[in-house]
Amino acid sequence: MPHPLDSLMYFTMPAEHHLSSGFPGFDPSIPLPVQLSAPDEGFKPDHLTAEMILAGILTVLAYDIDNAHIEYYRTLIRAVHPEIRTEMTEAAIFKIHNGDFDLAEEIFLSLKGLDPEDRVTTLNLALLYDERADSLRTSGLDEDAEAYDNLAFEYYRASMTADPPIPDAFFNAGYFYLKQKNFRKARECLESYLELEDGTSETAKIRKERASSVIETIASRKLDDDLFKTAYDNIIMGNEEEALEKIRLFMESHTGVWNAWFLLGWALRRLERWEDGRAAFMKALELYNAALAESVEPDSSGGLTDICNELSICLMELGELDESRRFLLAALEQEPENTKIISNLGMVSLRAGNTAEAAGFFKTVLEMDPNDLLAREMLQRTEG
Repeated sequence: MPHPLDSLMYFTMPAEHHLSSGFPGFDPSIPLPVQLSAPDEGFKPDHLTAEMILAGILTVLAYDIDNAHIEYYRTLIRAVHPEIRTEMTEAAIFKIHNGDFDLAEEIFLSLKGLDPEDRVTTLNLALLYDERADSLRTSGLDEDAEAYDNLAFEYYRASMTADPPIPDAFFNAGYFYLKQKNFRKARECLESYLELEDGTSETAKIRKERASSVIETIASRKLDDDLFKTAYDNIIMGNEEEALEKIRLFMESHTGVWNAWFLLGWALRRLERWEDGRAAFMKALELYNAALAESVEPDSSGGLTDICNELSICLMELGELDESRRFLLAALEQEPENTKIISNLGMVSLRAGNTAEAAGFFKTVLEMDPNDLLAREMLQRTEG
């Protein structure tokens, strides 16, 4: 795939050019980047528009931050579009909602190039990479998701250095660490958010209640214990046996924590100990439902989906296909657009010998995410 800078060419525009008056502070001695719609066709001066120049400047801001004329380009675009930050931020958020992560990223990178110290844009990039990682993980692309997790981590960390502080940076970073099972960092970020947030809006009120609830849950279950975090990290690194040792040590004094039983089941499932994994996930489900009934577990935590999905895999491998399907449907009810769940429903149908039904599930996944390689491979098998 060609790099965005490959679509640029530089044009030294004469002072008398009819477009020069549209760029306050224009300097004819400095070449302007021009965005070509069809680079292979070359540059046609007669077809030059102000939009092509502005698009070229934005591309430079996004991908060529060390350009010798970067300050000049920043001055030009601010003069032409003084409200560009607001306008482009709204456009990027719209693109994210439509799943166009690439264009949203390019917009935010342009804004970051326009003002590298703008921590709000830094936070928006963190949120973008965070959401993109979630989307990839839902599609089963765990390695790609991890790469975007790493980017999100770097941008969250940078956004939390803003002066004055941005409360939302700490709130969103807290939930990012929560998904990473780094409960200690999650707690620290959410505690910082509560200290910083002095807003009185309904949104601020809801967020403060949620942050307080998560902090209390982490504290009551001792989820920020080093043993828990080490167990999770070992599973991620493929050291399941070491993870089992750590999580069992943790469970010696915390037997009623569903998250611990989930980690135990996850390690066992990865070791293909299907029967033991099923038992652990069933216990996790029992404890999760009990916590939910007592209103100490937020019903939007995603825990039910994860438990049901992992449990269904163990059941499928044990040949209990009807039960596997039942738990997958329960997970799908929680997250109707989770392509990983839909894909697993296809796998269950395939195991049951219902090829047509399996193909339907895999086609649904590809309609939602054309880049899902596993669904594409499995669909080819059903059609072969």
